[in-house]
Amino acid sequence: MPDVRNPGPEYLAFWRERHVCTLTTLRPNGTPHVVPVGVTYDPQTWLARVITNKNSRKVAHVLAAGPQGARVAVCQMQGRRWATLEGVATVRTESGQVEDAVRRYAERYERTPAHNPDRVVIEIAVDRALGRG
Repeated sequence: MPDVRNPGPEYLAFWRERHVCTLTTLRPNGTPHVVPVGVTYDPQTWLARVITNKNSRKVAHVLAAGPQGARVAVCQMQGRRWATLEGVATVRTESGQVEDAVRRYAERYERTPAHNPDRVVIEIAVDRALGRG
């Protein structure tokens, strides 16, 4: 298991490559809700970010967990390589946070998403890293 504080260069490089990821949140009944998303990861701050619409189910699940945040996981894979980041998610609505997340997304995915006045950021304070390179 990679060390979240020092996961290694191959692991970090994998998180800079362009891959569709999944985000797993929990529904109110405790069952997992897994959806495809774009994810960016900042290993200096241990923050992963997902940009999304404020009316999405994933946002509702995070908000339903209350102000302490929700346990979530993001995962990506390519062939036998895979990487998962786990942590506590909160929803950020501040324009500066949203703009920063959009910029990071555009860098990783090499495309700028269309303007969306309802965009928010699911910000994940990563406390566990898993994977296999």
